[in-house]
Amino acid sequence: MENDLARYKYIFDEILTMTDDGFIVVDKGGIVTDINDQYCDFLGTTKEKAIGRNIKETISNSKMIDIVQNAYREEGVIHKFVDGETKESDNSFLLVSRSCVFDENKNVIAGVAQVKFRLQTLDSAQKLMKEYSELEFYKEEYKKINSNQYSFEGVIGSSSNFLEIKKSAMKASKNSFPVLLTGETGTGKEVFARAIHNNSDRKDKPMVSINCGAIPSELLESELFGYEEGTFTGARKGGKKGKFLQADGGTILLDEIGDMPLSMQVKLLRVLQEKEVEKIGGSKPIPIDVRVIAATRRDLVEMIKNGEFREDLYYRLNVINIEMIPLRDRREDILTFANYFLNKINIEYRTAVTLSNEAKQCFENYFWPGNVRELDNVIKSAYASCDEFVIQLTDLPSKMVSNHKVISLAGSDEKMLKHMVDSYESSLIQEILKKCNWNCQKAAEELGIHRSLLYKKIDKYNIKTRR
Repeated sequence: MENDLARYKYIFDEILTMTDDGFIVVDKGGIVTDINDQYCDFLGTTKEKAIGRNIKETISNSKMIDIVQNAYREEGVIHKFVDGETKESDNSFLLVSRSCVFDENKNVIAGVAQVKFRLQTLDSAQKLMKEYSELEFYKEEYKKINSNQYSFEGVIGSSSNFLEIKKSAMKASKNSFPVLLTGETGTGKEVFARAIHNNSDRKDKPMVSINCGAIPSELLESELFGYEEGTFTGARKGGKKGKFLQADGGTILLDEIGDMPLSMQVKLLRVLQEKEVEKIGGSKPIPIDVRVIAATRRDLVEMIKNGEFREDLYYRLNVINIEMIPLRDRREDILTFANYFLNKINIEYRTAVTLSNEAKQCFENYFWPGNVRELDNVIKSAYASCDEFVIQLTDLPSKMVSNHKVISLAGSDEKMLKHMVDSYESSLIQEILKKCNWNCQKAAEELGIHRSLLYKKIDKYNIKTRR
């Protein structure tokens, strides 16, 4: 037996000498019992210094003690050495395979690690680590941007009535009661829903949203509650979780809840009451812990009167009600939004486009039926059409400009209809000319007048063209 052990020791030593890889062996207490010269050279140490000492004294972040204590193995993982623990500071990454060693009775007796030193392998490991580091960086940056975009700190607005709503939403984020967000389209209901989630104790859990009006009624149940494999033809292999199960532990946003069919309202009510869902084709209910935020542009109270929405569901959802304010009722925030959206575009395209004073006045005077979403769209459209890095009235939609002109004239001594008509006609001609790239023939055809008449009107209104 002793001769066999000696023989295998010689063979083992020869393998450790011949290999291009580094090897280290520890006992079950983490004491180094063997290490080859290649690994010693990489670590800037010697066998005499390493053997007989705890591996942590040589490699302070080694996982070998954990490997032998918990009896497992891992292959081809990247190990980053602590600064100063390798001979060359720029060589701090290695591909490592580690494993515990069992005896015939399945008892752990040692641990062994192999590291790859071949230049090609090391180079690949460093490239992988670089890509991994970059990926982690971008993930963190995305997380920061995303969390800021949907946080109360990132919510735009300073008007007093808006700040009151923001305060209510921040209070709502400190509990898990259902929230009903109501208000016109484009007032920021989804932004507030995500801000509530991100400011709550559930922020590290999923935030799942579903538009109840965008999914056919026959598919809505499977989208919300999921289904078991083989429930119907075309069902996904392994079945489907459903939005409620995906949001377990977190928050679900039921957007446009007012568009949910009555048949689904009954099933949703049961889920909210029982706090459990049952997949289509499932045999037993599944407990869930989900905070529900619902949003709608519709008047649910009126729908209840008309028999279009269940009253009991309404009271389940409307524990905390937050009524979003239309943009026209927070006019001091209009230019704040306009500059915010314009600044985002300027950063993206490295430009410095600004709003003219007339354009700013036009923004402030406009009714904004589409609220913030419409304002964002107008800014993008105006940016795309403006010249000389300044957005003028001619870059804005005619309905905005005509409204602005009428308001401007109504506030002056010139209240005659002729002046209003002339003002509107002038802005309309400028808009058509721009649309036709200042081609008077095309503009005249678009307006349905003769080109000579167009020239007269251009002179009459002193419109600057590129003729």
